[in-house]
Amino acid sequence: MAQAPDLNQLFQSAQADGTLSNASFQALNVYDIGAQIQAGLGVHVDDVMASEVVLVTLMPDDSGSIDYAGNAAIVRAGHNTVIDALLSSNQQDNILVHNRYLNGFVLYPYCPVSQAVRMTEQNYTPNQGTPLYDQTVVLLGTVLAKAQEFSDNGVPVRTVTLIITDGADAYSKRATAKTVKAIVQDMLRTENHIIAAMGIDDGDTDFHQVFREMGIRDEWILTPGNGQKEIRQAFQLFSQSAVRASQSAGSFNQTSLGGFGTP
Repeated sequence: MAQAPDLNQLFQSAQADGTLSNASFQALNVYDIGAQIQAGLGVHVDDVMASEVVLVTLMPDDSGSIDYAGNAAIVRAGHNTVIDALLSSNQQDNILVHNRYLNGFVLYPYCPVSQAVRMTEQNYTPNQGTPLYDQTVVLLGTVLAKAQEFSDNGVPVRTVTLIITDGADAYSKRATAKTVKAIVQDMLRTENHIIAAMGIDDGDTDFHQVFREMGIRDEWILTPGNGQKEIRQAFQLFSQSAVRASQSAGSFNQTSLGGFGTP
């Protein structure tokens, strides 16, 4: 059994590379989120044969309002659509995927796309709260740690992340939008990361404002209405972007700059 990577070392390495600012380093280098980040790291770097790697990371909302609005089935289907799209990509051998629900449940840690667990009624029953900031810090910490692990082993890595919510933050105990923004800005500055967000209309929340305050760029914000058709289309848009970004470094850069509107 390969030894779990030392998170502290990975984040120090990211700081030494100039990837992580002090503010981000402090936010991530907290004892009790370390265990949550470790839970997502999954496959060991030595077991990945690809000469370059793309990490695709999803955080589906599992708050009660998803179920209340009748959207649990479409969120499950949306995630499975993304997996199917990546499976049909000619680059699938380079892609690792990870799914952590908004309340911290890890459906699967980083693994080859062919090993991703599909979302079903059995493993996804949205009935929790919306600790959006706290869990986004954990999610991005996991993306950063895994990316740094590959980078430290000389493997070029790019990442594509999608955060999904149908409400503004509620119940975050530690992080604020500002904490998230510091990490997002550090990641985007390296030009190896795409961070996207989907705000499913709850009739109340200005998701553009919520996500902007978290540092997410306008061109990477999706705001579907509450209908199944719109939510399905939003997931398809993300799928297309993730596949496009995984094709090559040039394709990644083009997609990153163009956002969901990339032709």
